[in-house]
Amino acid sequence: MKNIIGANKSPPMPEVKFITVDADDAGQRLDNFLVRHLKGVPKTHIYRIIRSGEVRVNKGRAAADTRVNGGDVVRLPPTRTSERAAEKAEAMATTAPAREFPILLEDEHLLAIDKPAGVAVHGGSGVSFGVIEQLRRARPQAAFLELVHRLDRETSGILLLAKKRSALKNLQDQFRERETGKTYLALVIGQWPSNKKVLDKSLHKYLLPNGERRVKVVAKDDPDGMRSLTLVKVAQQLPGFSLLEVTIKTGRTHQIRVHLASEGFPIAGDDKYGDFEANKALLKQGLKRMFLHAWRLQLSHPASGESVVLNAALPDELQSFISTQSDSNKP
Repeated sequence: MKNIIGANKSPPMPEVKFITVDADDAGQRLDNFLVRHLKGVPKTHIYRIIRSGEVRVNKGRAAADTRVNGGDVVRLPPTRTSERAAEKAEAMATTAPAREFPILLEDEHLLAIDKPAGVAVHGGSGVSFGVIEQLRRARPQAAFLELVHRLDRETSGILLLAKKRSALKNLQDQFRERETGKTYLALVIGQWPSNKKVLDKSLHKYLLPNGERRVKVVAKDDPDGMRSLTLVKVAQQLPGFSLLEVTIKTGRTHQIRVHLASEGFPIAGDDKYGDFEANKALLKQGLKRMFLHAWRLQLSHPASGESVVLNAALPDELQSFISTQSDSNKP
């Protein structure tokens, strides 16, 4: 039998890497920094190595939402990526169709759009591309374009993007320091008590066996819980529903959806935390999506410091559903 030298040779094992954060990357969340530097590595794995402490910043453990600073040294553990996965990640941005979205405000520093429901803000987790990839394709001349924050795929409304690194850092600092005002319109099932105005409940993120992300309310002293504050105002009472103005003081994952559902008032059409039987009936009545809309955003302009107030009107399909419910109660 012929002895083929090297025929069974294994590929070299990946090694620990150390990356020094430069000025362009300063201010990013750690998870976003890793996504950029570990192309082809699934996000679920990235979050796992952060939680396990394998990723270190200046030799210390760090959370996913830790902001990296210029000069920080980030330790990346050995990670394997198939060429196919890396190529897929690299190709994501080039295969996305070019698309513009309704513009609420744009200047040389920032871009505010009215995101439609059903569109992810970025690719990943089974989504080939999102708003950011489509906008980059539509604007090949843009030297810089990054998401300032996120919206759930099924949530419509105001989405903010930065057109300069300095604007990104400034705006993200405002979000982190709770200096912005974010108000949503949510239609919940049931008659919300007008005197229930503050929801102060800790939330904990976890993964289902299939890797899907979920959030639940936990006790305030739970070590894994993160304090979450939501303010609620009744905008309109409808037969069987309440239209709420919901202002979040903390930006936790699925915060509004989980907080409202935990009070026994799930958002109409919510397929994760909602009333599934009720949702089937609502679908027949014409509500084909979750009724959650990022309606108003108040912030300071990243360059001038002037106050900016953005508004995005309810989408036609949500306004139509409200009108139908209002008419059904008329004699």
